Amino acid sequence: MSDTAPADLVLTGGPVHTLSPARARATSLAVRGERIVAVGHDEVRELIGPRTEVVDLRGKLLIPGFQDAHVHPVGGGLEMGQCDLSGATTLAAYRERIAAYARADPDAAWITGGGWAMEAFPGGLPTAAELDALVPDRPVYLVNRDHHGAWVNSRALERAGIDARTPDPADGRIERHADGTPTGMLQEGAANLIGRLLPPVTLEEKVQGLLRAQELLHSLGVTAWQDAILGEHANLTDPTDAYLATAADGRLTARVVGALWWDRARGTEQIEELLARRAAGTRGRLRCSTVKIMQDGVAENGTAALLGPYLDGCGCMSDNSGISFVPPKELQSYVTELDAHGFQVHFHALGDRAVREALDAVEAARRANGFSDTRPHLAHLQVVHPDDIGRFRELGASANLQALWAAHEPQMDDLTIPFLGPERSGQQYPFAALLRSGATLAAGSDWPVSSPDPLQALHVAVNRVLPEAPHGTPVFLPEQRIDLGSALAAYTAGSAYVNHLDEVTGALAPGFLADFAVLDRDPFAGPAEEIGTTRVEQTFVGGLRVFGAE
Repeated sequence: MSDTAPADLVLTGGPVHTLSPARARATSLAVRGERIVAVGHDEVRELIGPRTEVVDLRGKLLIPGFQDAHVHPVGGGLEMGQCDLSGATTLAAYRERIAAYARADPDAAWITGGGWAMEAFPGGLPTAAELDALVPDRPVYLVNRDHHGAWVNSRALERAGIDARTPDPADGRIERHADGTPTGMLQEGAANLIGRLLPPVTLEEKVQGLLRAQELLHSLGVTAWQDAILGEHANLTDPTDAYLATAADGRLTARVVGALWWDRARGTEQIEELLARRAAGTRGRLRCSTVKIMQDGVAENGTAALLGPYLDGCGCMSDNSGISFVPPKELQSYVTELDAHGFQVHFHALGDRAVREALDAVEAARRANGFSDTRPHLAHLQVVHPDDIGRFRELGASANLQALWAAHEPQMDDLTIPFLGPERSGQQYPFAALLRSGATLAAGSDWPVSSPDPLQALHVAVNRVLPEAPHGTPVFLPEQRIDLGSALAAYTAGSAYVNHLDEVTGALAPGFLADFAVLDRDPFAGPAEEIGTTRVEQTFVGGLRVFGAE
């Protein structure tokens, strides 16, 4: 080694999983300042000086830091401090938590929170009456875990003036009883009819939510992420000012790309505003270089955009094929102009029609502008038509996977497969097909929609079974399993590519930033069915420990 000055930090006694094609495995790594200066074996120990911190890995695996390519940290952090229903899946548990929360804060004007699972209710539809019995005196607004719908009580409906005469908004649906009166479940844009009345969230509350989330994500080995919505949408508070405040004073320790929200009620006139927000939103470890376009909803409530109709409860064709939130021709125009301005576009595309419309928009941009380094990516990809698999590689569009969803569980088995039918159900989450096609795979959690733990997602990507699933649970589309190395690369190098951080992060190599995590074992050395039991022991960003202790 030409540079023999002592390192600030040396981790040794590997293995070290580098993600570098030249040297896949090493046993030691040295850091000086915020960068890696050496990766190798015993020769790296020559950089240990009298003040060098030495971490003995004791056979535990050192990996690049995870990068979550689609997450909502501020919303997740705020919900941790509200009426948090996440993790429970029964109405009895929800009743207990809601009642306890209401008792604990009798002066709160609203009861807000969320995280409930649709599988806990017949047809995925809770009712206002169930909330009225618990909180009759104050409005209640609780989003479900996928954040595409809200459960509200009668007081909230009254506050918003919603009754049998209220029309459905263009981008949502009010669930109704046979006589037309609202049931208490609002889908997609209909949730905003009440959500817009919620008390505003203060900057300090948002900052605390962000810091709470950052602490959790660091504890899971996450060193960078792409926040999938910076802006006002569906009653999600705009987290931009919290990011700017923490980036300015150094409390933002993660590296963050912010996806600026595309207001689908407007057109290209908003691009000037987005350009101004991009310029103002580059501060410290924050870059607002992406625009998020939500093209459809979710399959469980029938709003994911499909190429053919959903099936009804009897297995017959319905008259519903979901919602394309942005008309396809307009989408192509918008994406072409955004691409010309150097914006990355981050699509929410869940149904096969939405996926095709997003790819068509990328193709239009490529045709008009040529291939540039904007790196568009499509998140979720629940149903992808086989004809569109190869287009990801051809167009340079990355596949942003939420792998934890690719497993049998009640929401999939009861609320999705019966309404998609066998052919489309067999086209869900085609990870292996995308990998074989040469597509760039990235990965994210969509937390607080689902767990932010990357190791749980890696388990499902490899096994297509949830980590906690009972023995004998059927494997979900086993032909779409991928190997652990490819899954880990998606959650590190692939997401670093999507985040335009791949020249300095996503691998462990000299000159790269010292962003990495120490696992409590080497999951490559054990059986695949135990990947989900792996835990993170330490996390470093820029050579500084942000989680754990030696």
